[in-house]
Amino acid sequence: MEIHELVVEMKLLERRMTLFEEKYGILSEDFYEALTTGKLERYDEYDESRSDFSRWKGIYETWQRRKQAYREDLRKREISDTLRVQPAY
Repeated sequence: MEIHELVVEMKLLERRMTLFEEKYGILSEDFYEALTTGKLERYDEYDESRSDFSRWKGIYETWQRRKQAYREDLRKREISDTLRVQPAY
């Protein structure tokens, strides 16, 4: 995946995470840490939150993988060679 494609995909994932952040009132990073340390187990009995949490977790993990790929790819290049500059007319 090209670096600009990673940026576009991360931004799309961020938009999806924002919906959950606004709905539940916490940032994705804090949600993920609470979920993976068992602090949200009491919500397992509710179908909506269980379903939302599963989706949110998957989106966040995908975003983390894309961000890692972006960082690794960026380390291999010069930023000036990576920029997608559009000519101004």
